[in-house]
This record gives sequence, C-alpha cells and structure tokens, in this order.
Amino acid sequence: MTDFEQRVLEDLSQLKAQMRWLVGNGHPGKLKELEERVERHEQFVNRVGGISAFLATVITLLHVGMDYLKVHGR
Repeated sequence: MTDFEQRVLEDLSQLKAQMRWLVGNGHPGKLKELEERVERHEQFVNRVGGISAFLATVITLLHVGMDYLKVHGR
C-alpha cells in the first residue's frame, strides 16, 4: 500500500468517526441534540409571544377603561 493510499484510508477513518459523532452511533448525535435545542427554543419564543400578546391586550383594555372613566365619569 502506498503512502497516498494509507493517508486516504486514515482520512476516511477520521471522517467516519466524525460522522458517527455528528449523526449518532446507536445514540442521538449532535444533530439530534441541536434539533431538540432549536425545538425547545421555538416553543419558548411562541410562549413568550403569546404571553406578550395577552399582556398587551390587558393593558389596552385598562387604558380604554381609564379613558372611558375620564370622559363619562364627570
């Protein structure tokens, strides 16, 4: 086997090891971990958006109520 062939086989071996780490070898790999982190982040962003919309609605209703009392409370 030539030096070139030996180097190619070593490189392929390293690539295979890195792919196992990335994709997983019987256990979830780094890609699966990243997918789960992104999914959790999306859920968090959606919750915060919903809570923000609810609070904005409540504040708006309070302001409308205060304006109504200013106009009709006299």
